[in-house]
Amino acid sequence: MQSDNPTAAILVIGDEILSGRTREGNAHHLAQVLTATGFDLQEIRVVSDDHDRIVAAIRALDGTLGGGYDLLFTSGGIGPTHDDITADAVAAAHGTTVEIHPEARALLQERCDRMGMALTENRLRMARIPVGATLIDNAVSAAPGFSIGATHVMAGVPEVFRGMVDWLIPRLPGGRPVMSLSVEVRRGESDVAEDLQAVAGDFADLSLGSYPFRDDTGWGTNLVVRGLDAARVDQAMAALKERIGL
Repeated sequence: MQSDNPTAAILVIGDEILSGRTREGNAHHLAQVLTATGFDLQEIRVVSDDHDRIVAAIRALDGTLGGGYDLLFTSGGIGPTHDDITADAVAAAHGTTVEIHPEARALLQERCDRMGMALTENRLRMARIPVGATLIDNAVSAAPGFSIGATHVMAGVPEVFRGMVDWLIPRLPGGRPVMSLSVEVRRGESDVAEDLQAVAGDFADLSLGSYPFRDDTGWGTNLVVRGLDAARVDQAMAALKERIGL
């Protein structure tokens, strides 16, 4: 699919994801949001809680550091425990250091006061922000995410992550949302492959895909047409339906 939208990558950070202890859903949620708001997501990467691996991934993905994409979104590793090392790794990747951010500290202090808790050293770790970064609002638990370069760092807890996404995405310059049409056929994927290839050749500016499934009545295939021009998507779907006899 041809696109002039900003390109994006997602970096998921956490041993619990790689071990299978936690089912990853943040990237799936953000992918849907990016598609709907005009960002061209091109890569999702998962790394362990390892400082050097996180630094290497950020440098490979953040376009301001010579990486591959206009925008990089991360999930995980900015909590209060010893293995929450994302802030330090992001700072290292961007050639800066981490300090207690006064606004972040004030937000945490306000929440602790409201809940009758002390702002302990562990809780204060969540106010450690790379120098030069700006904060991402967290309406759920106050501890902010942050943005530096093209990297936008968000929490791993799904509810908090989604709140940060809701705040952040409208503030970024997006492009055109992807238009999508699909049709279900009760035929195997191999039976429609030739027709799909022929239509794809006529609409090289679009993305055409086939996705087989099986349910109680047998096998079928969902045929999907995606693109930035709604009229072209309509034309391609009409041509596809004509070829497969719908």
